[in-house]
Amino acid sequence: MGGFFGVASKEDCVFDLFFGTDYHSHLGTRRAGMVVYSGQHGFDRAIHNIENAPFRTKFDKEVNQMHGNLGIGCISDFEPQPLIVRSHHGTYAISTVGKINNSDKLIQELFDKGHSHFLEMSGGDINTTELVASLINQKDNLVEGIRYAQESIDGSMTILLMTPKGIYAARDLLGRTPVSLGKRQDAYCVSFESFAYLNLGYVADRELGPGEIAVVTPEGVHTLVQPGKKMKICTFLWVYYGYPSSSYEGISVEKMRYNCGALLAERDHVKPDIVAGVPDSGTAHAIGYANKSGIPFSRPFIKYTPTWPRSFMPSIQTQRDLIAKMKLIPVQDLIEGKKLLLIDDSIVRGTQLRGTTEFLYQSGAKEVHIRPACPPLLFSCKYLNFSRSASEMDLITRRVLKEMRQEEGNSTEDISDTELKRYADPDKAEYKEMVERIGKQLNFTSLRYHRLDDMIASVGIDRCKLCTYCWDGTTGDEPDNN
Repeated sequence: MGGFFGVASKEDCVFDLFFGTDYHSHLGTRRAGMVVYSGQHGFDRAIHNIENAPFRTKFDKEVNQMHGNLGIGCISDFEPQPLIVRSHHGTYAISTVGKINNSDKLIQELFDKGHSHFLEMSGGDINTTELVASLINQKDNLVEGIRYAQESIDGSMTILLMTPKGIYAARDLLGRTPVSLGKRQDAYCVSFESFAYLNLGYVADRELGPGEIAVVTPEGVHTLVQPGKKMKICTFLWVYYGYPSSSYEGISVEKMRYNCGALLAERDHVKPDIVAGVPDSGTAHAIGYANKSGIPFSRPFIKYTPTWPRSFMPSIQTQRDLIAKMKLIPVQDLIEGKKLLLIDDSIVRGTQLRGTTEFLYQSGAKEVHIRPACPPLLFSCKYLNFSRSASEMDLITRRVLKEMRQEEGNSTEDISDTELKRYADPDKAEYKEMVERIGKQLNFTSLRYHRLDDMIASVGIDRCKLCTYCWDGTTGDEPDNN
């Protein structure tokens, strides 16, 4: 995914930038960067790999050496950024969050227009942020360039762009990712996560609307392009990605997860001894389930966090599984002889959750009932790089569906989107067979996914404003930003 933070201050902003960016460390752990600008020293940038050390450790030196009243920082799950770009617009720094599905096409079009080259990253990929900057530079001014880039991209793109005069903040056209503004007497800030500025003395100002472009200066926030009327914010932000103390569109992440667990409990009929969540994102869902059902909430294993990186980080699946296992420490007295109901935010490949289940059985659990807090994932995300390294056939749902088709004598070629959507309906026999097979393969005592309608009700905003693509294949209407 990735996250960002920006500050425009009348005083030095580096302290705020450092801690505001650090508060986005849960959104990615590959690379991080900060750029500041001062009238005396110009632009100053630092980028570090943070795979094996936290942001605060890697940037401890820079926070004492960098100076400026304007700054942007980011946590990235892939490309190094922010970048400093010199163009006919002048020099600017840029950071992005999103995904480009048509990058090859856009790169070729730029070459055809005379663009000379792109710098390749390790592995041969083009830096997404560099590509966005190249698109912006096709136009005569930055606002036109930002909008041109967003409209050219198949996918989603939110942009922070800093010039010596201020920070341009541009939320993606359908608002799939959030952009929150904070203010205090001497400064304004722009943040992916709404909680990131609270301990720095800022109070919430507002959120940018879908497709809105605003410029942030020490004096205030001025809208340059009005927001569109349509929104498709990622529902998975509440289910998993978002930090518990955040809110999006006025909806608390933690409260949504309590609602989610409560609705899971309302439809359930099993009677376990305890309810538990897979740390960390499953915990709040489990609290909601326990509060509603009256079944005690417990922590049968504790996540050891001081040194282990996040389990989605390594690209090699066996390493991911090992890290996930090593982080969880059992509490034997809370497992042995018990019937457990375990809530996780989702099931992607299923390997880690199967390992966790086996781990509980080995620790003496009698039963392990699994309740994912979202519906089965049937489509890979097209917009926010969720499970970026995996193909759709890595999803446990798609592997099971392939097996079902083989048994029925159908083609093993990839299933069509129309056919896939039949398996998204929890009232259809095909869905029930798919879920039953997944539960057996992963050795769960029972498996019941959250229903899509219940999950949407847990958020509490109109379904038409939520992106549900990874569950039902619905992409949403084209943006209307008139």
